[in-house]
Amino acid sequence: MFSGLIDLPWWGHVVYTLVVTHITIAAVTIFLHRHQAHRALDLHAIPSHFFRFWLWLTTGMVTREWVAIHRKHHARCETPEDPHSPQIVGIRKVLWQGTELYKQEANNRDTLEKYGHRTPDDWLERKFYSKYHVLGIAIMFAIDFALFGAIGITIWAVQMLWIPFFAAGVINGLGHYWGYRNFQPADASTNIVPWGILIGGEELHNNHHAYASSARLSNRWYEFDIGWLYIRTLEVLGLVQVKKVAPRVRIDAGKTACDLATVQAVITHRYEVLAKYAKSLRRTCIAEIRELKARAIAVDRSAVKRWLRIDADALPAVERARMNEALRASKVLATVYSMREELARLWQRSTASKEQLVRQLEDWCRRAEASGIAPLQEFARRVRCYA
Repeated sequence: MFSGLIDLPWWGHVVYTLVVTHITIAAVTIFLHRHQAHRALDLHAIPSHFFRFWLWLTTGMVTREWVAIHRKHHARCETPEDPHSPQIVGIRKVLWQGTELYKQEANNRDTLEKYGHRTPDDWLERKFYSKYHVLGIAIMFAIDFALFGAIGITIWAVQMLWIPFFAAGVINGLGHYWGYRNFQPADASTNIVPWGILIGGEELHNNHHAYASSARLSNRWYEFDIGWLYIRTLEVLGLVQVKKVAPRVRIDAGKTACDLATVQAVITHRYEVLAKYAKSLRRTCIAEIRELKARAIAVDRSAVKRWLRIDADALPAVERARMNEALRASKVLATVYSMREELARLWQRSTASKEQLVRQLEDWCRRAEASGIAPLQEFARRVRCYA
């Protein structure tokens, strides 16, 4: 039996497989995601062409298709138009059939035309990569077999499954179903783990949805984004220009009233503001749920937590009905939820003048302080300190 041109021990094959699959992950997160889809950075022609060639060899994915599908995911997140939302089609389908969902959306010409703009359209893309996208993975098969013989077939199979499982399944599935949240965007995005190594930093999916145009996905001191490490290395070499990263919150403890800087900071950090709101009021909600249970009124604690995380429009009709019933039974929960919704509407009022927004935020803080709910009062005082 042909054993290949290179004779490696079993662990050598494992190392090779991990290296080549990790290069593929790096190509997806740096080239497809952060550079092409969100324009968070500009890539020099050398790494740009390398990543495009490598993805052609190891995935057969067409740049325009991937970018268009991802942009549509952000634009229609957690709605029936979302190409791969576990909140809509179920976690099992996205986790195990993510590739089928991707192929289905890739055949939607409207998606490609609406969201696929500003992607590579040179001779190589039109006449080679897009036209012969299956040829790349066939060449990769021949390379693996020539290098390692029969075991090369297994290595090739792992390479072909790596992106469909981890990108199409884990990130799109678990990244909207399970994990922790630093921010509260209107979707259900989560950070799977704080150490973004295996999937190139894409594990920090909630951070990404909060600041989609940021080239850095890590946001807390304990989070690590290996993709950002690679970007910084390429930047030192003059091969990358970072265009934008997520801003940091600034607090001025001496402020006692809202001003224009407060409004601007609250809008800029709106998803973090909502996250801190939910965290601040968590114990209050838990205590109120216990009080309701003592009165024989059943309220699901996890459901209340979810109501504070996601906008009402993103909830299924049945869940919205349960939420309204619970809010009618509790003045405290109704106050906590209504104040959250009013705060969220602040940055949706695009027609309001700057002065009106300042007055509205200050009015919100005053009513929060008059609520009689201590954590809400403390949160309002903190909001005034945003700078």
